Amino acid sequence: MVTPTYYDPQKSFAAHARIGDMQTYHALMKKAHENYEEFWGDFAREKITWMRPFTQVLDSSKAPFFKWFNGGMLNVSVQCIDRHLPEKAQKNAIVFVAEDGTQEHITYGELSKRVNQTANLLKNQFGITKGDRVVLYMPMIPDAAVMMLAIARLGAIHSVVFGGYSYEAVRERISDSQAKLVITADGAFRRGKPYLLKPTVDKALENGCESIKKVLVVARNGENINRVEERDYYYHELIASESDVCPPQELESEDTLFLLYTSGSTGKPKGIVHTQAGYILWAQMTMEWVFDIHDADIYWCTADVGWITGHTYIVYGPLACGATTVMYEGVFNYPDASRWWRIIEELKVTKFYTAPTAIRALKKLGAQAPLNYDLSSLKVLGSVGEPINPDAWKWYYEVVGGKQCSIVDTWWQTETGGQVISPLPGATPMVAGSATLPLPGMMVAVLNEEGQEVKAGEKGLVCITKPWPSMLRNVWGDSARYEKSYFGDFSKEGRTIYFSGDGAIVDEAGYITITGRTDDVIKVSGHRIGSAEVESCISSTPFVAEVAVVGEPHPIKGESLCAFVVTHANTTLEKEVMSKQINQMIKDSMGAIVSCDRFVFVPGLPKTRSGKVMRRILRTLSQKQPITQDISTLEDPAIVGVIASQLQ
Repeated sequence: MVTPTYYDPQKSFAAHARIGDMQTYHALMKKAHENYEEFWGDFAREKITWMRPFTQVLDSSKAPFFKWFNGGMLNVSVQCIDRHLPEKAQKNAIVFVAEDGTQEHITYGELSKRVNQTANLLKNQFGITKGDRVVLYMPMIPDAAVMMLAIARLGAIHSVVFGGYSYEAVRERISDSQAKLVITADGAFRRGKPYLLKPTVDKALENGCESIKKVLVVARNGENINRVEERDYYYHELIASESDVCPPQELESEDTLFLLYTSGSTGKPKGIVHTQAGYILWAQMTMEWVFDIHDADIYWCTADVGWITGHTYIVYGPLACGATTVMYEGVFNYPDASRWWRIIEELKVTKFYTAPTAIRALKKLGAQAPLNYDLSSLKVLGSVGEPINPDAWKWYYEVVGGKQCSIVDTWWQTETGGQVISPLPGATPMVAGSATLPLPGMMVAVLNEEGQEVKAGEKGLVCITKPWPSMLRNVWGDSARYEKSYFGDFSKEGRTIYFSGDGAIVDEAGYITITGRTDDVIKVSGHRIGSAEVESCISSTPFVAEVAVVGEPHPIKGESLCAFVVTHANTTLEKEVMSKQINQMIKDSMGAIVSCDRFVFVPGLPKTRSGKVMRRILRTLSQKQPITQDISTLEDPAIVGVIASQLQ
């Protein structure tokens, strides 16, 4: 095994860090191992502003349906806003940077007024109460955060849908959650031009979605949109009449805070359920530990609020810490590839969090561009969404960070609620491309298919062996899927073990390097895309008889989609024409973020005799690696050679 190169944290940074050495890290892990409930209970009492204290730390009696901090009452909006007042009333809570460069600075005092007014509006004029579901289909503007917090204040449940998704995705999430209200915007701006969101909502509501009675629209880009009488209402026309005082709803620790839909290995996305206390506790703790957030920091996460990263590390985590969080409307390379570096220089950003896809793209577009800007304010650089390759890591460390910043390469998921494996910026020696060690309190193991821990250098499956506060609590409306998807593989003989679906390698020091998905969920630019969803869409194309979609390594996106397509015998269209038509079909159905980079037209697919398509073989073939699987069990073993010849 090759001895890795370790990069130590800066001593000057470590001297003031919340966790400043590995001795402190190991002491925390020791406490968690020796008394797990005491570990979490102590932090919950310290970090959360309780309306009523909890009486039980962890209830495992109905595992895997765990309950944390039973008896406790709180409100997450209080944790994020009220408890910081009046001391931080004049401190910036959100700094919004629009694509055109204009800025809006929202203090904690102003945020409190806006959230209270919005909560009153939702309650008084739309009848939103505790437990109601509200779908948000929003651009990256402060109103998205305000809506999330206002819904939380009422004890209602938000489900944010990424603004790049299609009407079918919006409709599906409305229908599954039986949402009462949709909140959207007329649109926003992208690459200097306005784009629309409201028409997507209109189309989603054309058929079905009977649960939706009203739509609330935020005016952002001023474009003309259709307005349905007695259904559609403008936010700015209603909000001024509402009081800026709204008492927060007292909520139980296990009341649902939000739903967030994520792709699964079947065609139907899963509504991941996150609850109140455990989620906000870990959001705050990881902000403090992984980003070492302090009062003077200017923190910027470049994700979208439509993803879990935006929930935890743009809105809830930073605000729970009383930090200043930056929201940016535009893309990383408009009007040019130096846009982010200018923002960092201007705002004096200290903690920066982005995806490997963006890091690789920025390196490709201008490897020396960061040197033209004063980035000396940066102290911590984060990576999220997918494994970061060592080359991109080193560029991030050496050029963007000037060898002065710790790189926190974080591994976590929608389901975990917050970060699980990551370096601690003041303590952990870093290795390029490795997520390093589990965070204190997180019991992570890399297991083989028999449920045993792998040896150093062997590949295995990333599992979490004990419940943790921010874990998902269920799949909305489908408890059987929750159990089967996440706890079915290794939860035997009294053990309840969470299976993440990701693979990893552990080295002799215990450092964990994530190798990617082990199932049929593909990560493209950090976005989880279920192969079954894409296949379902492609199959609706008239000339397609069968299809299988797999992920391929991509130098910028991390992974890209490759479709193996079997056409009907009477098809006469050229392959190029079919490829364009299929991608247009995918775009119309799933949104512009989804497309296939490569199409391979084949006479058949490798299937077992029971009809199951062996995607593992297709992945191996697409990467031009030797076939090591036993293909004798296939219905037609010869098809493997035929497909391989198509890939030459």
